[in-house]
Amino acid sequence: MQNPDRKCFNKEAKMKKTPEEIAKEDSRYNPKAIRFVYEGLGYTAKEVAAKPTHVSGQTLCEGLRKLALEKWGRLAMLVLNTWQVKTTRDLGEIVYLMIKHEWMSTQPTDSIDDFNDVYDFKTVFKDQFHF
Repeated sequence: MQNPDRKCFNKEAKMKKTPEEIAKEDSRYNPKAIRFVYEGLGYTAKEVAAKPTHVSGQTLCEGLRKLALEKWGRLAMLVLNTWQVKTTRDLGEIVYLMIKHEWMSTQPTDSIDDFNDVYDFKTVFKDQFHF
């Protein structure tokens, strides 16, 4: 028999979908890409952003670039591409998926277009890579 209090709680509580559930529902990106972008928000707020209370799309892209290079070095582009992340717009698409599922929030001045062409993956992950 189900606890009636638990039943009420389940009806009222809105559970967030996991990155795996979000990825399965959307099907464009690997759940690891979603987790990476979420991890990157915290990293960017701490390490990159001037104002950690709000991170712009461009600033988040910069933080994700730095985090990817720290984690995977010269393999960063390969890892991201394997997860179907090939442009900074893809990073924005993941951010807006996470906003839709209440893992992140936005301000009225934010736009998906803030993620358009922030940098070229080949340039930052290959051409400018230094050992």
